[in-house]
Amino acid sequence: MLTPCYSSYDDALDAMTPYGIALDNGNTNHAPMVAEALCALGRPEAVMPWLARYRDRMRPRPPAGELIRSDDWRDMLGHRERFTDWALFFRNEIGQAAWQTVLDHWVERLAPGFCAAATHGVIRVGHAVRGLAEAETPSRRRELADALASWAATWQRLPEDNRRLPEPLAPREAIMRVPTVPPGQRRPGNIVTALAILDDMPWFAPIIGWVTTERPTASQIAEMTELFARVYLANARDIPTTIAFIHAVTSPAALGHIVPHIGEGTARTALRYAWQSGCALYACYGSGTAFADLVEPCERSERQLIDHAIENGDEHVIKFTEACLGRHAIAASVAYYAAIDHVAGMLRPRQRANS
Repeated sequence: MLTPCYSSYDDALDAMTPYGIALDNGNTNHAPMVAEALCALGRPEAVMPWLARYRDRMRPRPPAGELIRSDDWRDMLGHRERFTDWALFFRNEIGQAAWQTVLDHWVERLAPGFCAAATHGVIRVGHAVRGLAEAETPSRRRELADALASWAATWQRLPEDNRRLPEPLAPREAIMRVPTVPPGQRRPGNIVTALAILDDMPWFAPIIGWVTTERPTASQIAEMTELFARVYLANARDIPTTIAFIHAVTSPAALGHIVPHIGEGTARTALRYAWQSGCALYACYGSGTAFADLVEPCERSERQLIDHAIENGDEHVIKFTEACLGRHAIAASVAYYAAIDHVAGMLRPRQRANS
């Protein structure tokens, strides 16, 4: 069983303070998320060495501009250049109220943009919340502000039609009915660019209403993460698809860290958009086989999988390994170990992913 240890987490967060949300290639800075994931895996000694290797890819935090006010926040959503302004806004919010209150209020507001930055916004919030719930420190409160800021600054909304089916489908049945964008119509580039084509696909908007979110939240997250681990196994065939379907698992897993600290209504809203985002990734990257039904068991132990992920060093491999092991500990499934075993072979050391 995993034994989390956060002895190096605050030092890592302090070392990351000068940096923003982007890497030198324009993709997402994963460092805060990886640091927390390694601590959750019980490997705090690996955090600072990993960060030392990753640091030269990180861009400085942009300078602050005009203050974001509580009456104009909607106009500021999706402006990456305003990350620092959003971070200052959320530091002020967390300074004036309990962080759980701020979290509930803003997850409800930001949930329609669940897919923001290929779901990295909500993923970073999930890591920040888990670290903060383990111990409240100034560094961890600051990281929650930065995580919420990353979600707000990269906010992206998918098309939706809120009419629901008379009889909701089970998630496994629903995902099999999701069409995929024909290969010739798919947009090259990163995940954000790929998802934008769904604005031109009228069939996508109703998918958000195909499943119910009225059952207990914990069981729905367990069902969703396990299903998308199987979607990963059926569809991760190269680096872009591997990266895409990693996020279909790690984003609902991150939501699992958030929901114990927010209200039931907010959690149900977020679940709807988590489902929508997973379906969006399948629609834009899927091969036509929705999920792997029969899965070959992985013979590696938990320790071996963790050692392999750290040795590999890729940020996605580490985060995916932690998310799958964490979900397996909650609701065991052969799909999780199989997915971890697969990912390290797809993303080898020093390969750079498009996310």
